This record gives sequence, structure tokens and C-alpha cells, in this order.
Amino acid sequence: MTTSSDSLLQVIRDARGVVTLTLNDPTRFNALGTEVLSALQQALDEVARDESVRVVVLAAAGKAFCAGHNLKDMAAHPELAYYQKLFAHCSRMMLAIHKLPVPVIARVQGMATAAGCQLVAQCDLAVAADTASFATSGIHYGLFCATPSVPLVRNVPAKRAMEMLLTGDFIDAPTALAQGLVNRVVPGDALDAEVEKLVASILQKPRVAVAMGKALVYQQRELGMDAAYQLAGQAMATNMMDEAAQEGARAFAEKRAPAWKNK
Repeated sequence: MTTSSDSLLQVIRDARGVVTLTLNDPTRFNALGTEVLSALQQALDEVARDESVRVVVLAAAGKAFCAGHNLKDMAAHPELAYYQKLFAHCSRMMLAIHKLPVPVIARVQGMATAAGCQLVAQCDLAVAADTASFATSGIHYGLFCATPSVPLVRNVPAKRAMEMLLTGDFIDAPTALAQGLVNRVVPGDALDAEVEKLVASILQKPRVAVAMGKALVYQQRELGMDAAYQLAGQAMATNMMDEAAQEGARAFAEKRAPAWKNK
């Protein structure tokens, strides 16, 4: 296992190729300031270049998962150029999660608000403690959570998302589960074990199929039905030409477990 850390982000990699990124600014509720965003961007860029990485887990230290952008910092810089740069920086980091060839799992142990809720929605999978809570709360301060709305409306039904965005009210973990914002909700002391179940399952699949599948799902979602089927059909044909899929087909025919050389 390898570990690296600065004051704001801890990076741990195990022998399986699982990288855990832990937001480490608990006194500021892991707010997404420029330094945190830069640290996350650098870590995600390194993962994108490393073909031995299989899964990323995004976690946080302290009581809160992430409180989003720090309004105190934003109020101290009342300049359009500053805000444009900040939100562009954040959007770039969110898109890096989206474009990674490996799944990203949010481990949500506490409150996730505004861009913190966005971070949960942007991850491919999310496991939450039953005490976690979620809100797009900017509207309480006169700031509609526009960028958080992008992944939110791609996870949560439109009217549910709009209610969160217009009221800024919190939803609890069971509600987040029911609305599709998270995949699983468990007691806090079972959070790591539940995340590990997802990790272990993903590690049993070929990396190439997972990467192709993640890219395809997000790409076809933005298309019309005809174009989506064309894209998906081509993706499956290409996937089937890969040695891992060929071995899987042979194993199915021979009624045995696949013997993948490099998952």
C-alpha cells in the first residue's frame, strides 16, 4: 500500500489498484476551495494516466463529507473573473471524474451540501451512512446551485431535483436512496464494509469492459434513442472483440469461470 498526503487531500493506493482520495479539511467541512480543487484535479489526472488503477473511492475526514464552496471566501473576492475561474476549476474537476476510465465511488459519511452534493452526484456510485444528509443549499443565500444541478438532474427525477434546488432543504440518506442520488445506505459502522463490497465486485470484472461500459453509458444518455442504439451496438461489437470478452464467452460455453489474464 502506498500513501501520500498534503494538508488537504490524502491519497492511499492498495496493492489491488484501489485509490482512496480523502478530503482532509474537516475544520472547514472539506469545502472546495482552490487548493482542494487543485489537489483533487492532480490526483484524478494521475489516476487517468495509470492503467493499473481499477477503482477510486472518494472519502472525507470529519463529520461532513463536503460543504461545497466556501461562501466566506467567495464574499471576500467580489469579482466576476474570480467566480468564473473558481466555477470553471470546479467543473473541470467534476468532468475529470466523469471521464475517468475507472468507477469512482463516493463514501459519504456526513453532510454533503451544494458543490458537495454535486460531488456525490458526479461520482459513478455512492454509498452513504444512514446519518448522512444532502442539500443544494445555495438558494438560501441567493445563489442558485446551477453547476450542482448538472449531475443532480442526471441522477434524481426532475421534480425531485427541482425541489432540492429551489428550496435548498436537506434530504436524509433514505430519501437520497429512494430518489437515486446514492446506491446504498448503511449504518455508519458498516460504511467501509459496504464500499468494499462494491469495490470487490468491480475488481472481479475486466478493466477494459468496465472502462468501455462507463464511457458508453454516459455518452448514450445524451443521445436520442436511435443514435444511442447505434452507439451502444458498436460499443458491444468492439467490446466483444477484446480478449477478455472472448474468454468470457468461451467460459460460458464450457460452463466454467473465466480465466482472465489481466483483469
